[in-house]
Amino acid sequence: MRIRVVSSREEIFTLNPNERLVHLAFRPSNKDIFGLVETCPKIEVIQLPKSYMRTVSKSIEMFLQMQRIQLIEGDVWGHRKDINEYYAISSSVIEKIKEMKIEGKSTEEIEKKVSRESKLNPGMVDYILNKEIPA
Repeated sequence: MRIRVVSSREEIFTLNPNERLVHLAFRPSNKDIFGLVETCPKIEVIQLPKSYMRTVSKSIEMFLQMQRIQLIEGDVWGHRKDINEYYAISSSVIEKIKEMKIEGKSTEEIEKKVSRESKLNPGMVDYILNKEIPA
C-alpha cells in the first residue's frame, strides 16, 4: 500500500487521477483541498500532520464528509520525498493487522499496538483494517 506525498500546492495538479491515499506535507487552503478532490476523483483519504489538522475549516471537513473522503491526522516518518514520491506501508504491517484481526483482537487494541510498533497513526491503521481486510 502506498501513500502519495505532496509537498507543494503546485504539485496537486500533476497528480495521477487514480490516487486514493494522499499525504499533504504543507498547510493546505480550502482551494488546495478542492483542487485535490477535483484532480483525484477516486481519492479516499487525505492525511495531514497534526499541526495542520487544527487549521482545516469546518466547511472543508463537511465537504470531505459529503464526498466520503476521510481526513486523517498523521505523518510519514522518515520519508524522503527527493528519493521517492510515495511512502510505502510495508506488507508486514498489513499482515500483522490481518493476523490480529483473525485472532479476534478489538479494533482499538489493533490500532494501539500497530501504531506503536510501526509509527502509523491509529486513523491509518483503522483505514487499512476496514479497507484492505474484509470482515
